[in-house]
Amino acid sequence: MSQTPRIAVTGASGRMGQTLIGLVQASDRMTLSGALERPGHDWLGRDVGTAMGGAAAGVTVTDDAAAVCAGADALIDFTAPAATLAFAAEAARAGIVHVIGTTGMTDDEIARLGPHASRATIIRAGNMSLGVNLLTQLTKRVAAALDPDYDIEVIEAHHNQKVDAPSGTALMLGEAAAQGRGVKLADVSDRARDGITGARKRGDIGFTAIRGGDIIGEHDVMFAAAGERIILRHVASDRSVFARGALKAALWGQGRAPGAYDMLDVLGLSETD
Repeated sequence: MSQTPRIAVTGASGRMGQTLIGLVQASDRMTLSGALERPGHDWLGRDVGTAMGGAAAGVTVTDDAAAVCAGADALIDFTAPAATLAFAAEAARAGIVHVIGTTGMTDDEIARLGPHASRATIIRAGNMSLGVNLLTQLTKRVAAALDPDYDIEVIEAHHNQKVDAPSGTALMLGEAAAQGRGVKLADVSDRARDGITGARKRGDIGFTAIRGGDIIGEHDVMFAAAGERIILRHVASDRSVFARGALKAALWGQGRAPGAYDMLDVLGLSETD
């Protein structure tokens, strides 16, 4: 590892990619070493700083993940599941930290990351923000304290370009609620309601997804019983909260043993700490 960690960013042209690049450039704790885009993208071959409309950054956008990983200490990845799996192989080959904020991954895709954790430090979370990870812990504790007479509904809202639903954060919150109740989320998840659905099943954990405009991310966990509702809420008004969390994870992972970690480990909130 270099003295100042070298950070590479995937999906450089995207909202999160540009946010990450801007924060790395503004930091004196890390340097930008690479910017990746998909083959055929019109940013390829251009300086990422000028492509973003600013000053030259001295980093050329490329689709060569192997070369970028070889010259980095950490790869930060908010892309798509198939791309993330390909990046995981390159990050493991280079033995660098791989921070994964990609959502929409299936259980099988997540399991396929496992072998790479023997050679790389993989930090994956449905949400990288401090507030959301605290909300996850609160959700688990409240779910453990309340019996199934309290219906649990996870309500999430995002911008109209988001392609997966429920969001990774919503699923993370649902998983926390299921753990609090000592059940498997797959056994109690209620995601699709349309037409005559019948009464809600006792003990189910429901999900509602809202898509519209430029909403960055809003998540409510509602515990509803006869006569009262308890609502835990997190609202992100700036996507830099996710980027800052990812960069914190990249720094935390430096010198860490290979393995699979999450943001609770990074923030010292893991129950095994």
